Amino acid sequence: MSVLPIVTYNDDVLRTKAKQIQKDSPQLQQLIDDMFETMYNGHGVGLAAPQIGESLRLFVVDADPMYEDEEDAEVFGKLVFINPEIVKNGDEKVSYDEGCLSIPGIREAVSRPDEITVKYLDRNFEEQTATYTGWMSRVFQHEFDHLNGVLFIDYLGSFRRRLLKSKLDLVQNGEMEAEYPLRPKQP
Repeated sequence: MSVLPIVTYNDDVLRTKAKQIQKDSPQLQQLIDDMFETMYNGHGVGLAAPQIGESLRLFVVDADPMYEDEEDAEVFGKLVFINPEIVKNGDEKVSYDEGCLSIPGIREAVSRPDEITVKYLDRNFEEQTATYTGWMSRVFQHEFDHLNGVLFIDYLGSFRRRLLKSKLDLVQNGEMEAEYPLRPKQP
């Protein structure tokens, strides 16, 4: 397995709708393994293929660390989502701070539905349907947004984004420090 560099927020691949995956392949399985390795190396709980420069409708999640302090919390382990879709959003929205490996050093409150129902193909290309709440719902929605060219900072108001401009400029210029390899947009 390999740790891959994370592309930064200004890279075009993060602003493009990712392509459907047509079939399983040994290269896809290796990519999934590399994505988990990259995610854990960056201390993340989710990673979408566009974040490593691959325009594919694929993301990996291990949200269990988010539940460590909750008694009787459902644990999910390592999950792979291929060609996912949200089939239903719950009515209640919850606001919570989010961060992103592609935007190191920035965390901001984002409001999202607390419950979602989703369909996807798992790592074995078997169709799955699931309903998620809490952290798992939030992580899924954050990664799902990456597949549609949306970043969590897009949910912020223009005033809040102006306040973050200097930090975003550091990321854009490759001057933001991270504990994992970054790949700023190439000129």
